[in-house]
Amino acid sequence: MKHQITLPVAVMREAGIEVGDELFVRADREGRVVLVRERDRIDQWAGSFPGLTAATDLEGLRGEWDE
Repeated sequence: MKHQITLPVAVMREAGIEVGDELFVRADREGRVVLVRERDRIDQWAGSFPGLTAATDLEGLRGEWDE
């Protein structure tokens, strides 16, 4: 059985939660529920380290071995 809640738009904006985000729900204490957005770690950090893609270009490295 699923219970559903409606979150006010202003609260979602303030928390940075968007429609479609997956949320984990946990009980913090009696009468208090905490929602935590789940972010894909790869999506969260992709593109954050300039040059990393070039340094890990496996196809390019394999091509060097054939030379």
